[in-house]
Amino acid sequence: MLFGRKNRKPISIPAKKVSTWKYTTCNYCSTGCSIEIGLDDEKRIVTTRGHAGADVNRGKLCIKGILEHELFESPGRGTEPLIRDKHYEKFEKTSWDHALDTTAGKIKAIQEKYGRDAFAVVSTGQLLTEEFYTLGKLTRGCIGTNNYDGNTTLCMASAVSGYKRSFGSDGPPGCYGDFEHTHCFMAFGSNLPEQHPIIYWRLKEALEKRKFPLIVVDPRVTMLAQFADIHLPITPGTDCILINSMMFVIINENLQDQAYIDAHTQGFEQIKALVQDYNPKEAQHLCGIDEDTIRNVARIYAKAPAAMSIWTMGINQSTHGSDGVANINNLNLITGNIGKPGGTSLSITGQCNAMGTREWSSCSGLPGYRYLENEADRQEIADFWGIDPEFFPKKRGLAQTDIFPAIETGEIKGMWLVATNPMTSMPNTSRIRKALEKLDFLVVQDVYEDVETNQYSHVYFPASVWAEKEGCHTNTERRVNLISNAIEPYANSKPDFWIFNQMAKRFDNGKIIHFPDTAEGAFNEMKQLSKGTTYGRPRNLDISGMSYKKLIEARGIQWPYREGDEGLKGAPRLYTDGVFPTPSGKANLIAVNFYNNNEQPCADYPFWLNSGRVVEHFHTRTRTGKIGNCNKFSPTPYMEMNPDAAKELGIEHQSYVRLTSRRGDAVVMVQLTQRVSRNMVFIPFHFHDCVNRLTLGLLDPYSRQPAFKQGSVRIEPVDQLEAARLNAERRTF
Repeated sequence: MLFGRKNRKPISIPAKKVSTWKYTTCNYCSTGCSIEIGLDDEKRIVTTRGHAGADVNRGKLCIKGILEHELFESPGRGTEPLIRDKHYEKFEKTSWDHALDTTAGKIKAIQEKYGRDAFAVVSTGQLLTEEFYTLGKLTRGCIGTNNYDGNTTLCMASAVSGYKRSFGSDGPPGCYGDFEHTHCFMAFGSNLPEQHPIIYWRLKEALEKRKFPLIVVDPRVTMLAQFADIHLPITPGTDCILINSMMFVIINENLQDQAYIDAHTQGFEQIKALVQDYNPKEAQHLCGIDEDTIRNVARIYAKAPAAMSIWTMGINQSTHGSDGVANINNLNLITGNIGKPGGTSLSITGQCNAMGTREWSSCSGLPGYRYLENEADRQEIADFWGIDPEFFPKKRGLAQTDIFPAIETGEIKGMWLVATNPMTSMPNTSRIRKALEKLDFLVVQDVYEDVETNQYSHVYFPASVWAEKEGCHTNTERRVNLISNAIEPYANSKPDFWIFNQMAKRFDNGKIIHFPDTAEGAFNEMKQLSKGTTYGRPRNLDISGMSYKKLIEARGIQWPYREGDEGLKGAPRLYTDGVFPTPSGKANLIAVNFYNNNEQPCADYPFWLNSGRVVEHFHTRTRTGKIGNCNKFSPTPYMEMNPDAAKELGIEHQSYVRLTSRRGDAVVMVQLTQRVSRNMVFIPFHFHDCVNRLTLGLLDPYSRQPAFKQGSVRIEPVDQLEAARLNAERRTF
């Protein structure tokens, strides 16, 4: 009996009559879960389930994957191409031909008047890999602008930069299977239970089978920190100090793997000299972790037979993000923890196909980890596509975070945004709003017509979603998996692959370059381009042995997987032979000296501002905000605040407050919790007109990734009724 009720209504689960199961891969985070989509007799999608035979998720899904079948007919989906002359006018429906002709004409007019680089293209981490390859071919080979990047600059650029600096190439060297072999697990700024629940389940399963130390470095008591053996609540932005101090202990106590260092690395003497300035006695006052704890953690890590590090945005989204990644690599290289079971530096990627765009989109170079700066690479791709290599620029253009300031200065006049929403995702969004208003021409390509950035577009392309298309993803552990086409595109939306192919026909080089009609045709081109050598050694990014048929049979294959390779597993780890894609074949140990350029709490802005994910939502809520239960369980922006700090300011639980930074303000509901320290607040980043009105846009010098995690705010009272009205307004699209 519940509260006197005698006749409780039983829970009922409506029957979902599935006649066919269709194999695919989840389209949310980078875990890469294999999914089966259930279709009824009328070929309508009615449910989803995890594939029990897949190595990644073994039948499990998080809340987003369980409800992913609701995407196809969710509210706000684009039905027809739209067009208007000014962004403040009403849209009119138009044909695909007219929308594409108008866009191509505007691109050419801008380039003829202002130069080829006056038009920019900004992509995403959520397309299929064949679509990324085709967009790169269109942008690099036909449109010809050098100002082309992906929104992965906001999440993974520092990991890419750090891997390149340390190992000579991008590509996570480890895999999820390392959880089952490691003897020490250290997580930097990564909250797996909420960010990547199925990866966390894999870790938890490994811990249940064989206990090993779990160490979490995070200024907030995240869910992962609550499960940790040791939680290091570090001062925001000081990870490099902590790692240098750990290496001080390891080297001065002779705990390093000197044989590995001598055989497989270069630069150790510089590291050894640098870390002498990071004695834990002094470092503790900067990073906030006491001397004894630093020494203890360093010894545990160095003495473990195998130790591994993971990280997510807590490292990447910093002015020291690339240095932080390079320093994690340093830690693993000096302890011999690269390329062996349980020993690795594993970046946990954000978006579902951020790896695919890193590999094949040509955003930062040319397809297959090739460089614009390399004449041989330019020649190879030009020959393959059948164009003059002089059409390519000889170095990379602007990153996404530099493209928007270039709009302010008038260098960029037009832009094409593909499946990205900078009006919510970029820092200092009021500045982004003014930049978008200044553009002569903006085209937005998105699944949803009501995406916030579409407020400023002149043309809107309605794109198909997820299993309305066919192609591949690459997940965090380099596993390529297939998305099968389950149903026809919604209304008059079109697959991104089709849109790029049609646009190519409207440019001169599009009549020269071959654009395959099918995704599998593009995949076959990628297979050919993946062959070859780097510094005389076989390329790591080799997918030449893969096929769509094999991907379904294996439920995903890790690269490298070369022609002639037996079985369906691929290579679980890179650098197992200790040979790296550098001229010398050795990894680079990079001396990272910390410099403090973070915005910090002060008398005017006394609180650290931190941001991150919640399990129910994905990125800017464009998709999950339309899914009933995802929105039901996390309907509104909120701020975690320490109860002692709240008491001093007279702030009550679940009241509203106004946060102010040097850039803007935001209104949020307060949630009192001990998960944050007395001088810190935390806000989920998913909500429009919220935390990114406050965040700092200072960039990492190597990766050009913004510092979302280090900023400062003050807390002010706000009219509760007006705040409640704003809150209700934001809860809906």
